[in-house]
Amino acid sequence: MPVENWSEQVVIVHLCDEPQFAEDMESLEKALKQKKRDIVLDLSAVHYVNSSNIARLLRLRKQVIGVQRRLRLCALTTQVWGAFLVTGLDKIFDFSEDVPTGLAALQIK
Repeated sequence: MPVENWSEQVVIVHLCDEPQFAEDMESLEKALKQKKRDIVLDLSAVHYVNSSNIARLLRLRKQVIGVQRRLRLCALTTQVWGAFLVTGLDKIFDFSEDVPTGLAALQIK
């Protein structure tokens, strides 16, 4: 999983399409149990999401919020953004145009 430890409190995860998406999300969920961090998910290399991907993202969101941390989804492609709009998940997740903007948003709050 391409993970970038941006700071002691923030990790950036660069996700890809399936099957790597599911494997990376599973690894991330396990890693978060060991160390609580804010997460920036870079979705620029994800061209589609399925119901399983969405379920994993929702589970990750619940886990992150449960330990009072933050999750930011960044750099969504048009197709992925469309899936979030259609499902109404655009109202549940926090989004940023790109990774630097996502990192800045975490620093502001």
